[in-house]
Amino acid sequence: MEHHLTVARTARYQQLGELSARTKRVWFVCHGYGQLAAYFVRHFAFLVDNCDDTVVIAPEGLSRFYLQGNGGRVGASWMTRDDRLAEIDDHVGFLNQLAGLVLAKCPADVEITVLGFSQGTATVGRWLTRALFRPAHLILCAGGFPEDVAPETARDLLTPLRLSLVIGSNDEYISVAQATEQQQRLAQLGASPHLVPFEGRHELNRAVLESLAV
Repeated sequence: MEHHLTVARTARYQQLGELSARTKRVWFVCHGYGQLAAYFVRHFAFLVDNCDDTVVIAPEGLSRFYLQGNGGRVGASWMTRDDRLAEIDDHVGFLNQLAGLVLAKCPADVEITVLGFSQGTATVGRWLTRALFRPAHLILCAGGFPEDVAPETARDLLTPLRLSLVIGSNDEYISVAQATEQQQRLAQLGASPHLVPFEGRHELNRAVLESLAV
């Protein structure tokens, strides 16, 4: 008979910029499958260059593994299909604890952007339905809002939210047509998703990120 035991463990995150009373903007950015936060966060360095009022927080998935064989490069994952509900609870708990720590050091009116890339899109979608704050902007890159979120729960989150769906024209995992279908599905839930296509593959695009940071 299977049982579960809740234990304490050490979670890891990366931070660009310094939190202070001057902080006006915080970005929470969640990586995709097989990535590490230390490398992922580099895509957002431009947000804090010569700017002391913006902070980027990049949490890392709780499960790490060798990308090939028994050694070499290491990646992280948010969850798999095995014991998925417990893993979702674990990373939602981690992200809520992290957000509480970060936002306690910011002014009450700090502007929050949440971005998920690839597997991280489902992660941030599920997280925000149980988060203790509401972001100003949700950016889903090369992925989608999780379909297992109840429609009424999704509607409560998405209706008043600025929502951007970013997709590369040659993405290997999700097509522009699929992203368009998702845009239509989210619109039926009361959201106003803005589709942002770009010439590229399954990747983050600097020019697009710069345009969305405005």
